[in-house]
Amino acid sequence: MQRFFLALAAGFACVFLVAAPAQAEKLRLALQKTGTLGWELAVIKAFGLDKEAKLDIDATELASTDAGKIAIQGGGADIIISDWLWVARQRAEDQKLTFYPHSSAIGAVMTKDPAIKSVKDLAGKKLGVAGGPLDKSWLMLKAYALKNGVDLDKTATVLYGAPPLIAEKALQGEIDAALEFWNFAADLEAQGFTRAIELTDVEKALGAKGDVVVTGYVFDEGFAAKNKDALARFFAMTKKAKQLIATSDKAWSTVIAQRLGGKDAKTLDIYRKRYVAGTPKGSIAEQEADARMLYDALAALGGEKLVGSGKTLDPGTFYKGAEGKPR
Repeated sequence: MQRFFLALAAGFACVFLVAAPAQAEKLRLALQKTGTLGWELAVIKAFGLDKEAKLDIDATELASTDAGKIAIQGGGADIIISDWLWVARQRAEDQKLTFYPHSSAIGAVMTKDPAIKSVKDLAGKKLGVAGGPLDKSWLMLKAYALKNGVDLDKTATVLYGAPPLIAEKALQGEIDAALEFWNFAADLEAQGFTRAIELTDVEKALGAKGDVVVTGYVFDEGFAAKNKDALARFFAMTKKAKQLIATSDKAWSTVIAQRLGGKDAKTLDIYRKRYVAGTPKGSIAEQEADARMLYDALAALGGEKLVGSGKTLDPGTFYKGAEGKPR
């Protein structure tokens, strides 16, 4: 009889062990408060995608992208959002960070001047540039202009500034055109500005075959080696969130529109259109090849101040470990 009860207890223990849910793996994210990863995480929480992926997402919202870089370098985060150019520079300095594509959304030259239709029309104009002299969008535009026989440094009056300032100058009519980040370009588009020069066209003119990835998930190679399966589930989860944002009116109206509080329906529609257009396309190999092509153009103009000691895009810059399906 005693053996019977011991066997019965062991059976219940086995059932309990089998039925017990697997513990969710924690991933620490540091992200810019206004960035689109925040949109995706909000959808992930609202639709339970984190539980489905068996992940515990510990997200810290920061005021700037620079704060995220400090967090990843100091061990305060497992994953941040940044660009492959910064990752390549860190690798040249022997910090083995790596990059997985998040978005190809990029801005444009915005204007209300009907005479500005191409880069040649910027000669003699006052051009606002979001960011500084080493901003990659500005360097691409300069390289593209030089290919068309225009030296913007010499022929245009260039005003550098933070994206909100440049947008305000454009709205007030103090500049003829504005090279803006994608979200500020969307706001200007809703205010009647036209996209005179698309940076996606500039990328292709500089040798890219498709829309080049701009931002990505950045993490340490050592972390990736230890957490390959969790990362694969994370990328699959964020892909589902992107699809919901693109296709589900519930996800857009009840989650994203609230995060963009105060914007009218027209502006929201433009934001959604530009966000969806920025979904990365093609294989990692194709995206890396396009980034490599742009890296050469950017390094030629920005020099060591931009890329550091790296003469070419380091082959480990793009993470290859998520090409397969998560288990």
